[in-house]
Amino acid sequence: MTAVPSASSRSARLGLRATLEQETVLRRAAAVSHKSLTDFILDSACQAAEQTLLDQRLFMVSGSQVQALMELLERPEQANEGLRDLFSRKAPWDGR
Repeated sequence: MTAVPSASSRSARLGLRATLEQETVLRRAAAVSHKSLTDFILDSACQAAEQTLLDQRLFMVSGSQVQALMELLERPEQANEGLRDLFSRKAPWDGR
């Protein structure tokens, strides 16, 4: 988990609107966590953001799926004219 910087080092301002019920539950959770409301919200939001990003990089597969992938990787290479053609062309972003 990423630590929330101290208030003196924070320079970005985030604004949000909440219902009275949401504010109440956030304040209660912050209090039992012995954190300020800001620290609690930032910690919670950063944890959720990191988890969301991790979910985009890490995926789980079964043992049979790993085995199938390994078998594909161990196969001898095969000629692929489409890939040969694709890689022989200059990339559109390479204007040189």
